[in-house]
Amino acid sequence: MRPSSSPSDGSLFGGVLHRGRVADAVSDAAWVRALLDVEVALAGATAPPAAAAAIADACSHILIDVGALGRAAAVHGNPVHPLVAIIREIVPSQAREWVHVGATTQDVLDTAAMVIARRAVVAVLDDLTAAAEVTAQWAEAYRSAPMMGRTLLQQAVPIPFGLKAAQWLSGLDAARDRLRALTFAAQLGGAAGTLAGLAADPVEQFAARLGLSAPGLPWHTERSRIADLAGALGIAAGAAGKVARDVTLLAQTEIGEVTEAAPGGSTAMPHKRNPIAAVSTLAAAAQAPGLVATLMGSLIAEHERAAGAWHAEWRPLRELLTVAGSAAAWLRECLSGLTVHTDVMRAAVDRAGWPLENHASAARPFGHADAFIDAALRHHRSPHSGPPRAGSPNAADHG
Repeated sequence: MRPSSSPSDGSLFGGVLHRGRVADAVSDAAWVRALLDVEVALAGATAPPAAAAAIADACSHILIDVGALGRAAAVHGNPVHPLVAIIREIVPSQAREWVHVGATTQDVLDTAAMVIARRAVVAVLDDLTAAAEVTAQWAEAYRSAPMMGRTLLQQAVPIPFGLKAAQWLSGLDAARDRLRALTFAAQLGGAAGTLAGLAADPVEQFAARLGLSAPGLPWHTERSRIADLAGALGIAAGAAGKVARDVTLLAQTEIGEVTEAAPGGSTAMPHKRNPIAAVSTLAAAAQAPGLVATLMGSLIAEHERAAGAWHAEWRPLRELLTVAGSAAAWLRECLSGLTVHTDVMRAAVDRAGWPLENHASAARPFGHADAFIDAALRHHRSPHSGPPRAGSPNAADHG
């Protein structure tokens, strides 16, 4: 199983906090490209063929100074307005009137956000699925390997390590299923959600050009799509964090029941072997709840266009995609090289006075654990969807 890629941003903390492929998918360059792709799709759905081709050609060759675009965005409250001005400046005069026709800035930015989010979720799903597959293999292989179960951080009764792996698998699969169920819809409503100024409704064609679904109506201030996305990403980060938390506890020196393949060292204590991949998973997952809360707060939006709530989504959405992606990528790395010390686990059971073979319940020392493991494996291996819907992360990527 391949290790996660190194960070693309080159920042001081990027190696830890921007792990995997999502950082690239949500970068400034990716956002600008998505905004341009949306303008091209809009022209393709609304403009005469010659004008649409001219706009597409201009957008494919345009060079954007992201810093300058960001500074210009402060004047208008978003980066779409200055970007549209740049496009209009470079397209042939006969195509100029067809740039951004019928759309408002929120249409373009919301649709670009869906393009970005859909691509990022594909990367999150890839890492979550790989991590889940490892836990599925362990659930099967270690269904009879005893370890001490722990409740309130204290030893309880013996369980098979396969059951713990099955619980990890169940959480990862639940997160995966929620992400797979998402659909990513285009946004096109014009100034106040009526598409006034357009003779025909181009939404279906516009959405199809971007690989998105077409909404029933504009969702400028009906933000349940963003809330659904936020919730699914928060659950994904939490599912990864749950596994990582258990790994850090099992990897403690006094426990020693698992070991990461590439533990980190300490500048002051050279004897230490820190489970860095698990720790980094936790660092990413810990940031998700606050970001989810901010995005949930944006559900309360005024009238037909929000005054600030929409703007408040931009950075938390990008950061939530990043931390969920980082958590999934780090967990994949953690589990792909994790060594499970079943001999150490068994020794702890024996020290606690649980001679399983001679116990009164020796015929079924783990109760119904086998049935629970099998249930988790059946769910993991069952088909979860038919042909992917338009706009789902399972559909072919049009990017």
